[in-house]
Amino acid sequence: MEEKINQAIKDALASAPKRKFTESMDIAFTIRDVDLKNPNNRIKEEIRLPSGRGRTLKIAMFAAGEAATKAKSAGIHVITPQEIEDLGGNKGRAKKIANAYDFFLSEVPHMGLIGRYLGVVLGPRGKMPRPVPPTLDPSIIAAGLQSTVVIKSGDKNTFQISFGTASQSEEELYANALEVYNRVISKLERGIGNIRSLYIKTTMGPSQMVEVIN
Repeated sequence: MEEKINQAIKDALASAPKRKFTESMDIAFTIRDVDLKNPNNRIKEEIRLPSGRGRTLKIAMFAAGEAATKAKSAGIHVITPQEIEDLGGNKGRAKKIANAYDFFLSEVPHMGLIGRYLGVVLGPRGKMPRPVPPTLDPSIIAAGLQSTVVIKSGDKNTFQISFGTASQSEEELYANALEVYNRVISKLERGIGNIRSLYIKTTMGPSQMVEVIN
């Protein structure tokens, strides 16, 4: 499979039309013989990509005082606790903020308020904030998130994960794709036997099938 994945990456890059923006590289799995209606069988994993995401992620933090100062110093956008209720009353603005950032952090005391007012917006997007203990510098968590992707199958047999961008080298993309592939396989009872199909593509380019032989 390693050689097939590597070749699919090469073909995806070669066949992608030139764009005025940097496309993401995506890997799509379709699994079989797994009852995803049962939440225990669903795949939800966080993966640190060995070669990074290929772009700078946008991270925001619900914080005040010293934590807010540290967050700003690390280039993290700060949302004050006072804004939480206001956002809860303006769903349109809340959605814009939810879509504008890849990850959210929060001081622990604000988590309940966020759940109450913003859970309906952040929850379905998988963007509920990660709590930051008072003894931990938020920049440390943010640095780790810059290379993190989240795999979520939900109750769908087909799911897709971005594992980098077309601006990265083939070697970097191969390392990332293999990390994602191995993690997904490790979560399936029959491993590759539960994979119906596998494709690799750029955001808007043609899909390249990775032959799966069981």
